Amino acid sequence: MLTVRQTRLAWLLVTPTLLVVALVAGYPLAQVFYYSFHKADIAFVEPPVWIGLRNYTYLLTQDGEFREALWNTLKFTFFSVTLETILGLAIALVIHSNFKGRGLVRTAILIPWAIPTVVSAQMWKWMLNDIYGVINVLGVKLGLLANKVAFLANPATVLPSIIAVDVWKTTPFMALLLLAGLQLIPSDIYEAADIDGANKWQQFWSLTLPLLTPALVVALIFRTLDALRVFDVIFVMTGVNSATRSLAVYNRQQLIDFQDLGYGSTISVAILVIIFIFVFIYMRSVGRGVNE
Repeated sequence: MLTVRQTRLAWLLVTPTLLVVALVAGYPLAQVFYYSFHKADIAFVEPPVWIGLRNYTYLLTQDGEFREALWNTLKFTFFSVTLETILGLAIALVIHSNFKGRGLVRTAILIPWAIPTVVSAQMWKWMLNDIYGVINVLGVKLGLLANKVAFLANPATVLPSIIAVDVWKTTPFMALLLLAGLQLIPSDIYEAADIDGANKWQQFWSLTLPLLTPALVVALIFRTLDALRVFDVIFVMTGVNSATRSLAVYNRQQLIDFQDLGYGSTISVAILVIIFIFVFIYMRSVGRGVNE
């Protein structure tokens, strides 16, 4: 229990941080909420006009492109986070074991994550090109593809291709977070399990996975929130394409291409609300299991 003096000191230390956060994040956020209730066009000099909930009503009832972007975002989030979690856990378990060259392997798997997203997205865009891309060239030569495939032009393959690129880039991040959780598990419980006759599979389900759950929840929250506001990998690889357009890309289209500050702000608020809903679900479901 903190004393009055300690509480006062704690508030004194944290106040500058709160002021900076309020200035850097609070003011722009308040501006977004303000413009979401107005008709505001950047291209004209007229002041914003108050229109109440008209932007929100249009967003929820008439904007089919928003619902399409939301569906694309949810598909991207579900498949990318699921694959990254499974692969990240597998990689973390491998590099957590004791073998020769472990340090080199740990460094090597971080290379995709260290490359800036814009650079890696452009690199994969060239590699997936149907004329000169190395994926098509190797696929045809090895007999894996009958003909060259326009991965980024075909609506059936464009989103899976982008998800695959995101999985390639971000799986090391998941592996790194889960590896930190694995290193906190004491080794003596595995020695006790060996004495009791538990095999490796039983040890994984009874010891590793339950004790790794807190780190797993943190990793899932980080990646889910990041995937829900995905922009750069999609915009670099396909630009504004209805088959892949995410909420962030649609938001950018309204704000920059159409210069509609009011409706763009409404979409920003909608993205914020969706992210809060996901955080609430995680904390109420997965997080409850951790606390118990």
